[in-house]
Amino acid sequence: MLRYKRWVSSSPPDPIIPAGKRSVSEKYAMTARFGPDDVNKYKKFTKVDGATYHKVNAFLRKRTYITAREWALARLCTDFRTRSGAEMTFIGQHLPELVPFMQDQYTPQAVNQARNSFKQKVRKAGATFFYGAMCGFFTMEELDDLLFESSEVARFLLEVERTSLDIDEEIEIEDRITEIMRSVGKAAERILRERQEESQQAKDSGQVTGGESGEAPPS
Repeated sequence: MLRYKRWVSSSPPDPIIPAGKRSVSEKYAMTARFGPDDVNKYKKFTKVDGATYHKVNAFLRKRTYITAREWALARLCTDFRTRSGAEMTFIGQHLPELVPFMQDQYTPQAVNQARNSFKQKVRKAGATFFYGAMCGFFTMEELDDLLFESSEVARFLLEVERTSLDIDEEIEIEDRITEIMRSVGKAAERILRERQEESQQAKDSGQVTGGESGEAPPS
């Protein structure tokens, strides 16, 4: 278990907009949908209050492929989403107020860049996971263990965020993922078995052909 209160506060690397250069108008500029009350009511990431960016980043990199920046901005893009998309400007301007370990504002372009980076890493991780399942490297039991371990890490990150899922929704998501992975595992086993059988048949056919070639034995 992480000991969050032992982390020491510091700023993340490569700030996008230095804190000292924020104008009053920028600090309080709001979109039509989101305002000061939304910032004040937002209580996510309070479990890492006082943590350094580097500590959060190191924790994530041991368990996932994402960075602290990508984690925070993916969460914010989900929570501050409108019909036309996430409120990039609002998120970037109020990033230090919304996430304790992010101490500098981001431009909308920087927010979008982190969002896209998160999506790309999830896609690559998904492709890697499915390849591992389909190529036959893992047994069905090992796949079940992988799913369990992955779900535990995901639950822990949601707990740190203070994001709660309805129990029925959580069970439905887990059941759907488990069903899909079991189907993939069974399909992979069938494909590998068929390939092995085809390979053996081709080998046996080659041996038979080789035995029939050459001159006939003398009478």
